[in-house]
Amino acid sequence: MADFLGLMKQAAQLQTKMQELQAELDHIEVEGVAGGGMVTVKLSAKGELKGTTIDDSLLKPEEKEILEDLLIAAHAEARRKAEAVTQEKMQGLTGGLQLPPGMKLF
Repeated sequence: MADFLGLMKQAAQLQTKMQELQAELDHIEVEGVAGGGMVTVKLSAKGELKGTTIDDSLLKPEEKEILEDLLIAAHAEARRKAEAVTQEKMQGLTGGLQLPPGMKLF
């Protein structure tokens, strides 16, 4: 029974740490860049769009398709960085414990 109580205490501590991690991820920003710096996308580590920067030269009607592609590329890069930051933070929280594929704690 003592093992069960210890396990419950650890679970409660993990839940508290997860809540703290969630709050921390809201404040971490990552940046994706495309087109040699012509387009920049900023995301929170949780994936929330925080801002974009677009070079004025792309704001021409004939550059519309290029701009759309660069926005997608910059967003994809930022998303990969956000996922990497989240994974790194999770490994620190779980002590390197690998979760089964597809299992997400948040």
